[in-house]
Amino acid sequence: MITIIISTLSLALIGMSLRQIFHSLEFEHKIFSVQLFVSVMMLYTIVMVGFGIIYAALILQGVEVYKADVPFIQGYWIHDMIRSVYFSGVTLFTVGYGDLTPVGIGKWIAIIEAMVGYTLPAALVAKVWLKHKEER
Repeated sequence: MITIIISTLSLALIGMSLRQIFHSLEFEHKIFSVQLFVSVMMLYTIVMVGFGIIYAALILQGVEVYKADVPFIQGYWIHDMIRSVYFSGVTLFTVGYGDLTPVGIGKWIAIIEAMVGYTLPAALVAKVWLKHKEER
């Protein structure tokens, strides 16, 4: 039950962040600004940590989300959280180092996260370009 609540809150935060960045691209009348760059970095951080929280919540409930080439030493929940955020970052940016591999439900969550990470830059560039084109 707690996993569902945490996952829902994380997905809501991610959704609101995505909506906010696309809704507020009218920072300055430039095609690129420091404020836009910082906003995009914060958006990626929120998405990465949000999915990391989902992975960690599932792991804490006993659901195997990813496996490692080198077995984990079971420790505190913070280790699972750090590892989950790392896995989330590698998935979001479609790096795929291969040291962690999604399994079970983690495969489907990783696919969704990779789609967000893959399409977000294209969508942001298109939005900024269209906004710049309208201003001309």
